[in-house]
Amino acid sequence: MFDTVRDDLRATLDEIRAAGLHKPERVIGTPQSATVEVTEGGRPGEVLNFCANNYLGLADHPEVIAAAHTALDRWGYGMASVRFICGTQEVHKELEARLSAFLGQEDTILYSSCFDANGGVFETLLGAEDAVISDALNHASIIDGIRLSKARRFRYANRDLADLETQLKEANAGGARRKLIVTDGVFSMDGYVAPLAEICDLADRYDAMVMVDDSHAVGFVGPSGRGTPELHGVMDRVDIITGTLGKALGGASGGYVAARAEIVALLRQRSRPYLFSNTLAPVIAAASLKVLDLLESADDLRVRLAENTALFRSRMTEAGFDILPGDHAIAPVMIGDASEAGRLAELLLERGVYVIGFSYPVVPQGKARIRVQLSAAHSTEDVNRAVDAFVAARAELAG
Repeated sequence: MFDTVRDDLRATLDEIRAAGLHKPERVIGTPQSATVEVTEGGRPGEVLNFCANNYLGLADHPEVIAAAHTALDRWGYGMASVRFICGTQEVHKELEARLSAFLGQEDTILYSSCFDANGGVFETLLGAEDAVISDALNHASIIDGIRLSKARRFRYANRDLADLETQLKEANAGGARRKLIVTDGVFSMDGYVAPLAEICDLADRYDAMVMVDDSHAVGFVGPSGRGTPELHGVMDRVDIITGTLGKALGGASGGYVAARAEIVALLRQRSRPYLFSNTLAPVIAAASLKVLDLLESADDLRVRLAENTALFRSRMTEAGFDILPGDHAIAPVMIGDASEAGRLAELLLERGVYVIGFSYPVVPQGKARIRVQLSAAHSTEDVNRAVDAFVAARAELAG
C-alpha cells in the first residue's frame, strides 16, 4: 500500500519545491544567541541571527542558565507524569502564581506549549450552543483549537472592528449562550498589534468574553513588558491570556493560560492537552522564574530592543525596502514572489545574516516576505551590518 502513497507524497514534495515553497531546515551548532554557527543547510560559520523569537536575548543569559543548572540538581530532569497524577512540583505552582501576578490575572495553568494551551481552551469552555469569533489572521494553534470545539464559528477580517461587530450581531441573532472573541495580541507575520481597547468595548456591548494569545508580546510590549493588554490599558478587561515561555521569556518551551479563576479551575479538570500531556520540565519552570526576576528588576533589555527595532526599521525604509508599518520587533520585509524571497534569504546568509523567507501557506499567496526579528542581544553594529547586507543582496538579486 505505501508504495502508492510514497509516489503521491513525492509528487507533492516536488510540487512544493517547483513552486519555490520548500522550507529547508538549517542546523546550528551553538546556543541560541545574536550570532549562531550554521553547520548544515547554508554558508558554514558564524552568522548574525535575525530570525529567532529571542526578543530579549535571554535564551543564553548567564543568570537564566545558572538557574536552570540549579533547578536540574534540585528538581531533576523531568516529571514522567501528568499534573494530576504525580507531576506537580512546588516550582510549577510558584511559576503559575508569578505569571498570574505579572499578567494581572487571577490564576494560571501551565501547558507543554502555547499550541497545547490554545488547543485546550475552546473545547473545554464552549459547546454547540456557544459562539467563537476569531480574527482571520489568528495563529494556527487558535484555528486548530477552535476546530476541536463544537461552538459556532465566526471570523472577522484582521483588526476590522466593524466586521467584528457584524459577527457579534450574527452570533446574538443565532441565540449564542456564550460568546468568546479571540485574537492574537501581535500578529506574528505582520507585527501588527490588535486594537484591544476597542475589542473590549465591543465585548462589553455584546456581552462577550475576550481571549488574547500574547505570545509575541509578553516580556517586552507595554510599559513594564506585560503585553498588549497592558499596552492598551485593558489588563482587567481581558478574560483569558495565552502565551509561551518559548519566545521573550527565555526561549525554551512551555505555554500557559492566565485567566479568571473559574476558567483555570475548569481547565484543570477538563482540558485534554493538560490532562494527557507530561508536565512542563521543572528546569524550564525554574529558569522562567529567573526570567521574571530579570524583567521585574530592570527595563534595560526592553529599551535596547526598542532602540534596535527603531534603527532597523528607519534604515531599511530609507534604503527603499517595503517594511510593514509599526514599531514591533517583528519587521517584515515584503518581497511578494516566493522564489525571490527564498533567494534573497540565501544571498543574505552568504553575507553572514541568517533570515528566513516566508511564503505560502505560512503567509497568503503573493505576500512572501523575509520576517526580520530584532533582539536586545543585537548591537548597533549588528543592526547596521544587517541593513548593509540587505542592500548588497538586493543589488545582486536585481543584477
